[in-house]
Amino acid sequence: MTENRSVDVVIVGAGFSGMYLLHRLRRQNLSAVVFEAGTDVGGTWYWNRYPGARVDVESLAYSYSFSEELEQEYEWQERYPTQPEILRYARHVADRFDLRRGIVFRTRVSGATWDDQARTWLVRTEHQDAVTARFLVMATGCLSASKMPEIPGLESFKGATYHTAHWPHEGVDFTGMRVGIVGTGSSGVQSIPVIARQAAELTVFQRTPAYSLPARNRALRSDEIKEMKANYRKFRRAQRESGFGVPVPEPTKSALEVSEAERDATFETAWESGSLVNLLTAYKDLATDQAANDTARRWIHRKIHDIVADPAVADDLSPEYPVGTKRPCLDTGYYETYNLPHVHLVNLQRTPLVEVTEKGIRTAGREYEFDAIVYATGFDAMTGALTNVDIRGRDGLSLKETWNAGPRTYLGIGSAGFPNLFMITGPGSPSVLSNMVVSIEQHVDWVVDAITHLDAQGLRVIEPAQEAQDAWVAHVNEIAGYTLYPKANSWYMGANVPGKPRVFMPYAGGVGAYRKKCDEVAAKGYEGFRLTV
Repeated sequence: MTENRSVDVVIVGAGFSGMYLLHRLRRQNLSAVVFEAGTDVGGTWYWNRYPGARVDVESLAYSYSFSEELEQEYEWQERYPTQPEILRYARHVADRFDLRRGIVFRTRVSGATWDDQARTWLVRTEHQDAVTARFLVMATGCLSASKMPEIPGLESFKGATYHTAHWPHEGVDFTGMRVGIVGTGSSGVQSIPVIARQAAELTVFQRTPAYSLPARNRALRSDEIKEMKANYRKFRRAQRESGFGVPVPEPTKSALEVSEAERDATFETAWESGSLVNLLTAYKDLATDQAANDTARRWIHRKIHDIVADPAVADDLSPEYPVGTKRPCLDTGYYETYNLPHVHLVNLQRTPLVEVTEKGIRTAGREYEFDAIVYATGFDAMTGALTNVDIRGRDGLSLKETWNAGPRTYLGIGSAGFPNLFMITGPGSPSVLSNMVVSIEQHVDWVVDAITHLDAQGLRVIEPAQEAQDAWVAHVNEIAGYTLYPKANSWYMGANVPGKPRVFMPYAGGVGAYRKKCDEVAAKGYEGFRLTV
């Protein structure tokens, strides 16, 4: 790459956001370059290759809607596709729309500085390249900045060490090995049953149990594929107007106004459906009323005890925080795995993890010896991939320092003090509380429309007004305050990263309501943004 190449837009990340953004910008005859740290497209589905990695939104819904031809021609195989199938889809999209020629792979963006006089961003990479752009778009994803656990001695272990977000592309064979896995979030819940089928002995270190439902995954039937393809336009409209980006009937009843028998039957139906949204929307007050939520919590506890043979293990696997306040998981035989004689659960609330040793892991109770350790310890979610880049806005303002007390955005799209900087599914938008592809497309379309509007009006700069940003942050917090989300120590709250401000980061008002707000802002000449020459 030549020094100081100039483009209209620099895009950081070649996942689902970056790919669609590149496609849309090309259609507007805008020049763009995408920087991607990996060797191929796919974003989270490029990096997260751990055993059992699978999406928790159905494939026919977790897909792009921008091209009717793409919808009709692509053939999904499974209801909930695995990582290889989703990566295959991403590669198909890249090939079909000739996207790779606009992407620079194996290149991580290290910093970006706004030049107020030139009205441009200077974007620097790890290879000391520099590109000048009118606009900078962070398409870095909400779950892309992985984190190791804060445990002494991580470098001490003499055996093999793996992190679920950086899995070897050639895979790992655990046959006959003693394996320890730290973490029981989504990546742990998905990988534990698969690793257990190989390992001679598997020990799971759990700090906080997860709520998990059976995925009921299966091959897609030709008739349901045909029906969806015939009705895609209607379905896509319903997605965009729904709460989670997954169309389901709006619940009308309270969990507290029906009999226990009726409630149990409703929860059972949701459990058997293999759909997280069906459970979360079984009653209208599960997300807002503790007593209502407790009915679901107690029912799931009973379900876990029905599956897990050892009552003490079942107790340890039963969460006490409100259902849905941490991202629930979809699994394939997760709870059943703990009935296997070679699988052991260590409750770190009871016997805290002390250190990693040369031979394995030491808790307050004993030392466990392993041949391999897997860290399923998640991400610095929502903000990590943004603040890991040294972004400097007006007057050298640092994004990381500005967000020191928690992220501050307007609509999750931009941040005051950082002109012509856009974020795709940033904090303050529905993002992780939604079907990500639906939210990605909405944000990309909004951003490209905004750039097009500026050009049509002869304007050069767009930046959130401080007062609009303050009002939006307050609104995001107000909406979260009506829910039970703040009651859990979740990565939604940044609680998994020591020292990170405890702030609820996504927008809990729903995909449809959020889209309506964004459309209104645009219709009013980008109300709340300052547009200047």
